[in-house]
Amino acid sequence: MCIYRGRHEEFKDFFSQEDGVVFFNGVCSVMEDLGHEYNPDQWRLFIDSSKVSLKEVLLHNGHRFPSVPLARAANMKESFESMKVLREKIKYDEFKSKLCGDLKVVALLLGMQLGYIKYCCFLCQWDSRDKKNHYVNKLWPKRTSLTPGQKNVVSPLVLPEKIYLPPLHIKLGLMKNFVKGMDKTGLDSNM
Repeated sequence: MCIYRGRHEEFKDFFSQEDGVVFFNGVCSVMEDLGHEYNPDQWRLFIDSSKVSLKEVLLHNGHRFPSVPLARAANMKESFESMKVLREKIKYDEFKSKLCGDLKVVALLLGMQLGYIKYCCFLCQWDSRDKKNHYVNKLWPKRTSLTPGQKNVVSPLVLPEKIYLPPLHIKLGLMKNFVKGMDKTGLDSNM
């Protein structure tokens, strides 16, 4: 039992603390000490928060290796500024893995404005204020660019190609909309 009390000592020098954020100094050096070769195509950065903290964890795509915690910020909420600070602290531009998180995190990383806005989807130009067409119109124009100042885009932190969409969050969040959008007569018009 006593061995687990000191297991953090080996990795303590890899961490730094600034402004209430605890983070890794270098991902590649930690991976070498763990006995793994870091390949950005095999890992993804998962970002999520709870009511008390914001966390960044490096996950292996094949789930063959354990997760590697990169940063934790106590008393920091999901916001554009928080994402920007964490991205700078872990030096994301150096290790360049893909990112994933819930839909709010993805919207923040892509620079979308939060709140009740007209164009809140980062995939299409769904008009949130066009209530009469929400469950009638099934095809909305695809969002072709994330230009700051247009269609509720503030400033993207990452490229859209670097984002993995979270299938579970999409499935749970959009299932009710799928049911509402089904044909009310019981007949499929495509048959």
